[in-house]
Amino acid sequence: MTRNITLAIDDALLDKVRVLAAMKRTSVNEMVRGFLARLVEEETEHDEATEALLKLARESEGRMGDWRPAREDAYSGEPRFDRWR
Repeated sequence: MTRNITLAIDDALLDKVRVLAAMKRTSVNEMVRGFLARLVEEETEHDEATEALLKLARESEGRMGDWRPAREDAYSGEPRFDRWR
């Protein structure tokens, strides 16, 4: 079921959008629908990815705990990251 909504938009922007829609051989209505559908899809994908990461973090058996490098390692003068070599 489709529903009608009222959208307030600046006249100058509407004129530009109408020209763009004509160039794409579509309607302003279809462009707005497409934009909103993509917006919802992106947010859904973001939420799903966030939930997957949180699930992975909850179920992970790897724990850092209170790990800290030994003083000798921290101040050895050796580079600690490959990018600094």
